Amino acid sequence: MGVFPSETLVKIESMASENAVVIFSVSTCCMCHAVKRLFRGMGVSPAVHELDLHPNGVEIHRTLLRLLGCSGGGGASSPVALPVVFIGGKMVGAMERVMASHINGSLVPLLKDAGALWL
Repeated sequence: MGVFPSETLVKIESMASENAVVIFSVSTCCMCHAVKRLFRGMGVSPAVHELDLHPNGVEIHRTLLRLLGCSGGGGASSPVALPVVFIGGKMVGAMERVMASHINGSLVPLLKDAGALWL
């Protein structure tokens, strides 16, 4: 994966695998807040990384944008394509993908498979 800074990609993979559900977020983003509330309302305790408060947040955000296939810059202060959600160490995507999965019923099985839900 030559387009990605390898150390940043390794860092993201490490962070994404630290918990069953991991959310890359910006603390002032309303969509990020909404997705965190969705998971907590379902009884899931996600690991949340607020990129505007993280020392490498800008580079992590840029790499996440590339992983999502988004163009444009954006730094940790620009919540473009955030939140980005990983379940079971695999990227689910941004808010629209998470909500679509929730609506079509595929989110709960993903959470169960990752060990985030025991229902």
